[in-house]
Amino acid sequence: MTMDRNQRSENAEAAGRGGAAVAIECLKGSSNADEWNGNLLQTGDIVEELKIGSYMCVRSPFKNGKSGVQRLLHDSFKKKVTSIQVRVRRGTDEFIELQACIVPNESAGRKQYMLRSIGDPNYAVGFADRTEIECLELQGSRSSRVMYALNRAQLQDGYVSYPWEKRMQEVLPVHNSSCFLSLLLLPKASDRVSSRYNDLEDTLSRANAWLNASQATGVPIVFMNIQTESLLTKISGETASSTVNAGSLSDLSNLANVSLYGFEDYHGVDIGVVRAVRLWYAPIGGEFALEIQLREGDTKLGFAISRTEEGFIYISSVMDGEEDVASTRSGLRDLYKEATRACKLLVVSRVSNQKVLPWMVSSTGAIRCYDTVSLSQKLSLHRHALRPILIHVLMWDRALASQSGGIARFRANPVPVMPLPAEIQLPRPSNDSQILPLPPEVPLPQSPRIGEGPEPRFERDTAGELSFRFHDFSLSSSWV
Repeated sequence: MTMDRNQRSENAEAAGRGGAAVAIECLKGSSNADEWNGNLLQTGDIVEELKIGSYMCVRSPFKNGKSGVQRLLHDSFKKKVTSIQVRVRRGTDEFIELQACIVPNESAGRKQYMLRSIGDPNYAVGFADRTEIECLELQGSRSSRVMYALNRAQLQDGYVSYPWEKRMQEVLPVHNSSCFLSLLLLPKASDRVSSRYNDLEDTLSRANAWLNASQATGVPIVFMNIQTESLLTKISGETASSTVNAGSLSDLSNLANVSLYGFEDYHGVDIGVVRAVRLWYAPIGGEFALEIQLREGDTKLGFAISRTEEGFIYISSVMDGEEDVASTRSGLRDLYKEATRACKLLVVSRVSNQKVLPWMVSSTGAIRCYDTVSLSQKLSLHRHALRPILIHVLMWDRALASQSGGIARFRANPVPVMPLPAEIQLPRPSNDSQILPLPPEVPLPQSPRIGEGPEPRFERDTAGELSFRFHDFSLSSSWV
């Protein structure tokens, strides 16, 4: 009889150890993975006690297991009592506590809740129904679970707000305008109806020629990058049949050097992809802001503007010998003389913060740029209205603006212009008014000295048509 009672007691104790339990399920790890160092709750820990707010304390065994615990959490959350302390058992005699708050677990469904740690909001746990034997096995497999968690760990990404408008006002030299300069070249049409285009190599060659010619003329720019740019267009007829066939998967190798290829969409419409080329360049010494203040009685600004064949507006002449003209007072005359000594053109990049650089080449080969007539009119209107003129010019020497004398009167940008990459940085010359050529790997064409050799052909034009097909009148520069 005694042996039977002892046997029944041992069987009951074993049944208790293997009975149902509410266990911890780690849902989200802490920011430093502290749940694996033993100080935080881990998957498999056995829940012994829940203290909700200051009015409820529930100990195991929990009625209805996990569903009963979820009901307690739901009732407390509805009463806006979200503070909770969890006490768990690890092994036979190790107890750990966690201060947390009750939050909805939306991924688990309606009326489901989890606990988020107060000390580390990234760390969250839930509950699961397990047997005590399963819990002890999970606790004993910590090393393998750490490796499993490591293999499953994934970096999370998301969206964060950014004060774009504020930053564009604060950190850009010209508010809401970039310092990136580029020219988009469309492939040249090889027929009058623009049904066929020259290949990609032809477009790249024209970009290269434009850059070299600009540098040889005296425009102080350097090459930055070049890329192809895909533009969608509708095609039909012979163009459609040839380009769609060339764009088949079996003949992709032929697309490497073409400027136009096509495909059919779901509605049977032939879509063409034109491969343009975008050339990125930068001024050697950055952009420099200069403000021309006007006075009552100013009858002229004292300088003339012209345009190069490549589409750059530049200061072509400045009045000399008169100290009371706007160009002299602002220091523009001194800057023009420095540019002449350096064999560079004083290229205007912006007027009233608006870019006036060439920005596109059409399929006919015409360069889209600004005409000098409308620009002269706008500058003259500034003079009549006595409104200051803010212009930006492309610099050939970043140190020039810091020199003394007339150049020191220039008003520089409030934020330094972004430096050039290391591979195209110019070495510092001994004479700050001169620049040295680029290293051999990035050569600059030798600029002809003004007055020596063949002069570059510059243009003055009328306000062009929408296609910017300027008439070549070959007139003198526009004085303002």
